[in-house]
Amino acid sequence: MNVQHEVSLLVEEIQRLGSKNADGKTSVKFGVLFSDDRCANIFEALVGTLRAAKRKKIVTFEGELLLQGVHDNVDVILLQE
Repeated sequence: MNVQHEVSLLVEEIQRLGSKNADGKTSVKFGVLFSDDRCANIFEALVGTLRAAKRKKIVTFEGELLLQGVHDNVDVILLQE
């Protein structure tokens, strides 16, 4: 799978699982994304896909790397709908 395709799938999953925040942007907790069965089946490397999407300025989140457990409460915010 190419990175662009994975990033577009990530956008769809954030829209499915997330909700609008105070700024009107779609946001989802990393723990929700990570523990979702559908996401687990789609993404071999969710963290890598998130980092690629952040580099392309499609999503944003605090820090460079998100780890299960430690960063479950971090918001992943969709910058482009």
